[in-house]
Amino acid sequence: MSVEAKNQLAVALHYDKTGAPRVVAKGRGSIGEKIIEIAKAHDIPIEENEILAGALSNVEIGDEIPAELYKAVAEVLVFVLRLSGRIR
Repeated sequence: MSVEAKNQLAVALHYDKTGAPRVVAKGRGSIGEKIIEIAKAHDIPIEENEILAGALSNVEIGDEIPAELYKAVAEVLVFVLRLSGRIR
């Protein structure tokens, strides 16, 4: 899952159902654009959420998201799963 903001800040998350989702990529400007381009090329859903992207950008790559962001990220995961047809 990639979270995109209007200023091309992008944060990519990975969730393998163990522990919490992890930040696997993040960047602003041309790096953010590349993250979004790769996500689109691989049919990875993108959620535009400037506030969440900003908060997630403070998490180090490879680290799990902090507990205070669980609810916000869970809402995005439900959105992504609905888009992919995995849940109704």
